[in-house]
Amino acid sequence: MTLLNNHSGHTLEAGCDEAGRGCLAGPVFAAAVILPADFFHPELNDSKQISEIKRNHLRSVIEKEAISYAVARMDAPDIDKFNILWASVRTMHKALNKLKIVPDHIIVDGNKFLPYKKIPFDCIIKGDGIYNSIAAASILAKTYRDEFMTKLHQKIPQYQWDCNKGYPTQSHREAIVQHGPTQYHRKSFQLYPLPK
Repeated sequence: MTLLNNHSGHTLEAGCDEAGRGCLAGPVFAAAVILPADFFHPELNDSKQISEIKRNHLRSVIEKEAISYAVARMDAPDIDKFNILWASVRTMHKALNKLKIVPDHIIVDGNKFLPYKKIPFDCIIKGDGIYNSIAAASILAKTYRDEFMTKLHQKIPQYQWDCNKGYPTQSHREAIVQHGPTQYHRKSFQLYPLPK
């Protein structure tokens, strides 16, 4: 399926998405991307649907061809403070703040958002598989977050964040039982395995 270029009819439409909501450890990352009206790439899709190699290639294409893009993050203590949903929305706002061009309209993956600077917005469920700009935002958020977690693994290797990226795999939960949570773990999440 070919992704769509525009939802609102506005030329400067920013797509927003996040990565890392379901993780036990590490920040949530979000990106905002404004693409040219005629942007097309045959491999662009929801970041979860394509390989790591393709994601990294697409990241360089997006960064080169976007009218404007920005990536932001929010760390575990603030995720615990705001809860992961609203932390994700606030991180999208942080990414929008970093854009060099103010968008005329915002489209967001999912069904929850908070008004941003009186700019009209639409929430689109599974929007990362429908619109180019949201898919591009999902690629940037995912690749920046994966890169962050891989670097963090070099500092704290026992949790295997180079492989699980902070998601709740069995080996990650077992490592938390063995070594305890770190400053990067989200204390408001169910960190330990549930009793059998």
